[in-house]
Amino acid sequence: MNYIGSKLSLLKFLEESIDKVVDKNCHIFCDLFAGTGAVGTYFKKKGYKVIANDIQYYSFVLNKQYIGNHKQLKFEELIKLLPEIKNIKIDDRKNFVCEFLSNLRGVKGFVYKNYCQGGTKEKEFERLYFSDDNGKKCDAIRTQIEEWIKNKLINYDEYYFLLASLIETIDKYANTASVYGAYLKKLKKTAQKNIVLKPAELIVNDNDHEVYNEDINQLIKEIKGDILYLDPPYNQRQYATNYHLLETIAKYDNPKIHGKTGLRNYENQKSVYCSRAKVKAAFKNLITNAKVKYIFLSYNNEGLMTVGDIKETMSLRGKYGYFMKAYGRFKADKNRNYSADRTTEYLHYVICD
Repeated sequence: MNYIGSKLSLLKFLEESIDKVVDKNCHIFCDLFAGTGAVGTYFKKKGYKVIANDIQYYSFVLNKQYIGNHKQLKFEELIKLLPEIKNIKIDDRKNFVCEFLSNLRGVKGFVYKNYCQGGTKEKEFERLYFSDDNGKKCDAIRTQIEEWIKNKLINYDEYYFLLASLIETIDKYANTASVYGAYLKKLKKTAQKNIVLKPAELIVNDNDHEVYNEDINQLIKEIKGDILYLDPPYNQRQYATNYHLLETIAKYDNPKIHGKTGLRNYENQKSVYCSRAKVKAAFKNLITNAKVKYIFLSYNNEGLMTVGDIKETMSLRGKYGYFMKAYGRFKADKNRNYSADRTTEYLHYVICD
């Protein structure tokens, strides 16, 4: 996914920097502003036990798949409905199930009725987040997944795999510039193509991982680890508004929506890390309560906290330092004038006393 603040292009920089600081007796990696799980997934592949968390439910779903799932998915109960599965190799069953879902006939569900041109025609706001066909197909797939879990035809590992596959797939067909704060006036080429459900990558290993959907400042009091990696929001843009439609597809809870974009209520998901007035106190609380050996913080030079703010707070726990790297700016809106094409990414760290 093209995601605000994604560290996909900085993974090598993160790994090399972290390796310069930590000792070899580190086994638990905590990624508590996990987003799409790019960093946690990378360190999972390196052999760490990963503890992941994010306050957004769609992010929780992605991390339950990429971090939490670490064994092959057998879809044994689904054989009752789709007996063909029995004759398919276990490694290939997830592909078969995704193909089956891709071939479902579309239905006029919540996504179509509220976020597609056909479903919103002559309503107060005519929305164009997806083509009519893709909106209906999304509803059909999401409804089927929910029906399977309610009837115990899939287990929760399989449930989160299928939900994550849908979230990532539907995002590729969205009629947006990048985020869901707005939709385009006409369907772009990728949004006109018919959705094909692509299976999410399954990373198999022997570690048990933990995934949470909690407020980080509460969770930090309950967990322990070796390395704590923090990648909070840098500015006042709330992720809940930028990805509200993925949240609705993940929960499929028929929320009350409002406004031109069909925004759901996100009062309980507002991040204090997006507030200039609250971020420093929240960050200090987080750092002082962390039960880990090392803390790393990704933050760029345009964030709400200054380098001085961060150094002052992290130094409370021990020896402070940082690495830095210039990289390309995330541009959610191509028509917006940005002050610079590149920003400086800081990786602050403290070796805890």
